[in-house]
Amino acid sequence: MTPVSSWKSFGGELAVFDHDSAVCGGSMRFAVYTPPQAKNGPVPVLWYLSGLTCNWSNVMEKSGLQRAASAHGVMIIAPDTSPRGTDVPDDEAYDLGQGAGFYLTATLPPWSQHFRMDEYITSELPALISKRFPADMERQGIFGHSMGGHGALTLHLKHPELYHSVSAFSPIVAPSQVPWGQKAFTAYLGEDRNAWAQYDACALVRACPSKAHILIDQGEADQFLAQELKPELFEQACANAGQTLTLRRQPGYDHSYYFISSFMDDHIAHHADQLG
Repeated sequence: MTPVSSWKSFGGELAVFDHDSAVCGGSMRFAVYTPPQAKNGPVPVLWYLSGLTCNWSNVMEKSGLQRAASAHGVMIIAPDTSPRGTDVPDDEAYDLGQGAGFYLTATLPPWSQHFRMDEYITSELPALISKRFPADMERQGIFGHSMGGHGALTLHLKHPELYHSVSAFSPIVAPSQVPWGQKAFTAYLGEDRNAWAQYDACALVRACPSKAHILIDQGEADQFLAQELKPELFEQACANAGQTLTLRRQPGYDHSYYFISSFMDDHIAHHADQLG
């Protein structure tokens, strides 16, 4: 693991690292905010998954999360959204390829060699974190934005034993039913919609709701709301499955980090309360 840069912030430290990933077949970069409480022992861990075109820097530089993370004593880890590099397949469009990993394991070439982001986030990177940081891996939560909100919801629902708390900002909740998801799933997984269901939050919650209280914030002025996000589908799926959900529709807010930063403190407090 190679340090890239670091900064002191609200008594803790934000640091960026590169490491070689066997799962993704190349170098990966991630960021960690370690709160000041970690000087006294392991602290709870929150995983933040970013959206299309983003990487670790978007949330760490734009959301203001360090203040609340320091106050609540939680570590926040921001992995990348996909493998990257000259030997990694890519696409000219922003919603496929590098920066658009969709937190799944691709099964079709040319993507299948590198695009295994769910395994990377649930297995390989946590193993590295547990060895090198004062992280309490028995108290993990997960949250994210847009494509990352999709990742947070699906990884929680598939691994509730790992992620005891979950929340999302403007998530893609039904990728099998919207253009972003249909394009990515067809490229990464093929035409078999049964394979898609394992990465669709609506399908997963209908099959096996979790015991967690899910928090979602959605801006009502979001330019992607009607075509790509469709939170009402997840709201109905949760109601039918008995899944506890708080879906807050926020008037006037869009899809940007101005929206995310406005409610970041609420989300960190939500996780801190559930993780103890």
